[in-house]
This record gives sequence, structure tokens and C-alpha cells, in this order.
Amino acid sequence: MQFHHHGYVSGDPRVAPAAGVGLDRPAELPDEVDVLIVGSGPAGMLLAAQLSQFPDVATRIIERRDGRLVLGQADGIQPRSVETFQAFGFAERIVAEAYNIAYMNFWGPDPEHPGDIVRTARTEDYAFKISEFPHLIVNQARVLDYFAEAAAHGPGRIAPDYGVEFLGLAVHETGEYPVEVRIRHTAGPRAGEERSVRARYVAGCDGARSGVREAIGRTHVGGVSLHAWGVMDVLVNTDFPDWRTKCAINAEAGNILLIPREGGYLCRVYVDLGAVAEDDAHHVRHTPIDQVIRRANEILHPYALDVRQVAWHSVYEVGHRVTDRFDDVDPGDGRAPRVFLTGDACHTHSAKAGQGMNVSMQDGFNLGWKLGHVLTGLAPASLLETYSAERQPVAQQLIDFDREWSSLMARKPEEISDPAELATFYLGTAEFPSGFMTQYGASAIVGDDAHQALAEGFPLGKRFKSAEVTRVCDGNVIHLGHHARADGRWRIYAFADAPAAGEASALADWADWIASPASPLARCTPEGADVDAVFDVKVVYQQRFDEVDLGRVPAAFRPTSGPLGLTDWEKVYAAGPDGWRAADAFAERGLSRDGVVVVVRPDQYVAAVLPLTATEELTDFFAGCLLPQREAAPAQPPASTTSRPVARVIPT
Repeated sequence: MQFHHHGYVSGDPRVAPAAGVGLDRPAELPDEVDVLIVGSGPAGMLLAAQLSQFPDVATRIIERRDGRLVLGQADGIQPRSVETFQAFGFAERIVAEAYNIAYMNFWGPDPEHPGDIVRTARTEDYAFKISEFPHLIVNQARVLDYFAEAAAHGPGRIAPDYGVEFLGLAVHETGEYPVEVRIRHTAGPRAGEERSVRARYVAGCDGARSGVREAIGRTHVGGVSLHAWGVMDVLVNTDFPDWRTKCAINAEAGNILLIPREGGYLCRVYVDLGAVAEDDAHHVRHTPIDQVIRRANEILHPYALDVRQVAWHSVYEVGHRVTDRFDDVDPGDGRAPRVFLTGDACHTHSAKAGQGMNVSMQDGFNLGWKLGHVLTGLAPASLLETYSAERQPVAQQLIDFDREWSSLMARKPEEISDPAELATFYLGTAEFPSGFMTQYGASAIVGDDAHQALAEGFPLGKRFKSAEVTRVCDGNVIHLGHHARADGRWRIYAFADAPAAGEASALADWADWIASPASPLARCTPEGADVDAVFDVKVVYQQRFDEVDLGRVPAAFRPTSGPLGLTDWEKVYAAGPDGWRAADAFAERGLSRDGVVVVVRPDQYVAAVLPLTATEELTDFFAGCLLPQREAAPAQPPASTTSRPVARVIPT
């Protein structure tokens, strides 16, 4: 964590100084806002936390409830989500209170006594085999609490406007705030009052029954299967030996997915209620909890549950739906989108794969920085067209995966030829549920793969897979990607060629260029802003950290920032193995020893892989997705300047 660069800080460094609209945030919902977020679920709260990093963007988030969520339905937290929490600054705290899935066990009928169940497999969970981040279980309400804290502590000081219900919207062709939103106050002194709020953009994060989706004429495509499950969060006494281990249980009486919850006692139990008649008309959803508990005991035989308290329960029919588009623009409309759909508003599926909250959060992460860039004048409005283009295919992949997983979970014993098939599928597909299979295609913000061979471990369009390196200034071993925060900045990692710091090299030439007025760093950074306000540029040398002379490192990697003009010492790293770290990041990630530049988007996805000599290509890449903030200038030696905080102007 870095702070003090704008002066001495004695308080909580996680609380950023208020800026922009955060300096005097109105208590009441204004009549005009830049972004109106509808719904305070996982996507909405992450979006608010991200936009709080853009304090010149007036963002409000409305929620029909009169306060914070108490009982959340989602609870599975995949490794990619924990990685995202790390970027927002609360991964360590939420890991400490969560249940960490270390194993998943599988149970099936006892061959000698088919009415009983026996353990058939014990498998290590997939999380730590493919990532440094764990697979967690924690109440959705706590996830929202942490994002709410990040939003409130960001410079934009964003907090939900509770007790406000969305009624409808209209997108007008003209006007500075073209989206007119009808709302109703449902709590407080204004309860019952209806009014209009005008916005530049609206994000519909309002769940499976989304009013925003209906208002823009989008439809869910898909259907509901004729199969029902009961789900309950329970406190029990039991003789079942794996009660505190995640389990998939297949019995003659049905199926159970058992997921221990945080806190050491609570457990979530998904109970197979069987096939549903075509003419049921959703009556199965009214199945009493006593019947669900009785069915669970039948499946667990010869073990038994003595349920002492039911914290929450529900019955659902498995449905798989994806909205036709995730924004309000049809092909050929000739305008950029103004309204967006995220989370359950645009994709719904079963809960058993533990994906809903995770994919929803990535929707918000994808959209947030793009809105911030457009509204602060860093990028053209066309950037917003990439949201639906990138996220809709991900949602479809999720539906396809969940359909297969749900079908496997619902099988009867006689339909299973290989008892190990479910365990094999669980481990064999691990990268997808972990959240690491997402790969965005080539676009204005994902370059082509002409130079992919220079960095095989950083596939274009996939999330930046961090590697351990040594920070040169103090010798500490850290994960390179963990230093990046969800602050809306691009990351440019320059992996050096073989010569040492201070010697003639391709890296030295690149460093001179990136610090020159002709580079994208100069052209796309607002006048008067810190040199790293838009681009966080770091270097990784091939040598050991004690072989890198900081005094000979190019000035581009030792910038000054803040009103005091203080040098940032934490942009220089070494990949060479040392006493603390045996691995070499170049070898681990298949990086060229001739050097390579890796560009990472603000949402942590790899945007470009280029040789150190490809300065023109890097210029062209950013020219295609960012707007110039100042006139291009011919290359010249970098000058030392004292920078000031960003002063951004919101375009009309």
C-alpha cells in the first residue's frame, strides 16, 4: 500500500481524500447525474466502488430496499473474484472471515447396501492448483458491505440511496442528460413521491426481474427445466462425517450439494426435489421447509440431520437465460449505448456452479472503468460498445457450463456408468468456474496476437496472471499483479532485455521514448496531472534485485508525483531468482529474453503484447482507444516536472 505521496497521512490510509463531487456530495438524490446505477447487488456495488475512483463523475446508486442486504442468496466466491477483491483492497479481510474450500468429496450408493451412501472420492479443490487465490464461501451481504466501504472511502464518496424504486426510463435523442428515469421514494420523509432523474448513462443492476431490461425492450432468451431444488442455510447436529467439507452426494433417494458456510457451523444444502410436472405452474416453489429437510435425510441415509435452526431457505427451478443484448443499442442504430444491463438482469442460471455473483461482479468491473474513461474525456463514447460485445459471450459460456454441471448433478445412480465422472468433470473444468477462462477477442482494447510468442504466459484478452518478482528498492518478494489497484489506470509492464540497468539496451531506448512528449503517456495524460495518472509504467529486469542499480535505472521508471514531487520507488522489479524466491518470472511466464511490453487494462485483462522496439504499434494501439489530452510533440529528452492532481473535464 502506497500513501503519503500527497503529504503525511496519520489516519486510515484506505480512506482516500475526497475529491470532485465527493467534496460536497448532496444528501438527496439530485435531479441530474452522470451515471445512475439501479440496484445494489454485486455488479452494482462493484460498479459504484470503481466509479468512486473517478470523482469528477457524478454517480448515484438507487436501491428499493430501505437498507443494506441482511441475508444474501449467493455465497460462492471463485478465485478470480478474490483477485478482484485484492484490487479493491479487501481480499485479506474477507478471506479471514470466509470458509476456504480445501477439498470436495463425492458420495454415492453403497454397493452392498444401495439405500445407504458411502464416500467414493476425495479431491483437492482446484483453486490453489491454478492460482494464488483461494475458493471461498461467504455471505453475499458481506461482499456488498466491503464494496460499499470501498465506494464510500473512494474520492467520490459514493453511498447507496436506499428506499428508491425504479419505475421506468426513456432515452431521448438530444440533451446533455438524455436518459430520463422515473423513480418512486419508498422510505423516509418522501415515501410515495414520484419524480424524474436525468442521467447521461444508466446501469441496470436490478436482478432477474429487471425493470431496466424491460424498459429498453430486451428479453431473456432461454427457459426453465422441469427439475426443482430446495436450498437451505441450516444449523444442525449430525453424524455425517463430511459436514464441514464441500460434498456432492448422489443417492437412490436423490442428490445433495453440501457447501459449508463461514463461521464454523452454518451449512448450505441444495436438495434435489426431483422432476416437476409440465402443468405444475410453479407450485413446487411452495414446498414447505419440513419436506425439504425430510428429503435431505432420505438422501443422507444412514446418516441424519437434526436441524436446529433454518437461517434461510427457498425452492427454485433450474433456469438458463441470456438477454439478447446487454445494452440499449441495436446494430445500425448509429449511436453509442446509454443504458447497460449487468448481472442477473442479463444472465440467469442455477446456483450450484457458484458462478452468479462472480460473473456479475466481472460485468461491473468491465463496465466501470469504461464509463469512467468516457465521462472524464479519456476515451471516446465508442469504447462503451465493447461492454456488450465482451460480456455477452462470457454469459453464454456460463450458461453452457452450468447446464452441463446441473445435468450431471441431477442424475440418478442408474444413469451413472463411472462413479468418478463428476469428480473428473469438477477438476477437469476448473479453470472455467475459477473465472480464468474468460478471453476477450481482438478489438480497440485488445490488440492482435502477432507478437504473442514473446509472452506466452500472458495470453491476449485473458486476465493478467501475476508472477512473483522482487521489488528492487527494498528486496521484498511480491506478486507483480497485486501491486495494481482498481483505480482506473492502465498498466504497462516493460520486461527488460538482458543488459543491466544503465547499459545500452532496447529497454533503455524504450524508456527514453515512453518519457518523451511523443509517447502515448504524454499525449493521453491530462495537462497538469501526475505523469502516472493514466498509465502505471513498471519495469522488470532479468537480474537479481541486488544486481540492479536503482541510480542507473531510467527516469521513466522513477517518476515523481503529488504536490511534493516525491519519487515513486515501487516501479522497479527484478525477476532473477534469489534466496527468497527460486523461480524466475521470465521462465514462469514464457517471456522473451529479448524483452517485451505487456499492456494491461484497468480491469486486469491483457490488452497488448509488443516488442520493446514496437513504439509505433504501441502509439497506434492507444490512439485507437484513448483520446489525446494534448498535442503530439516530437521526441525530446524528458524534462523533470513537479506534477499536480488530475483536473478532469466531463464532456457534454
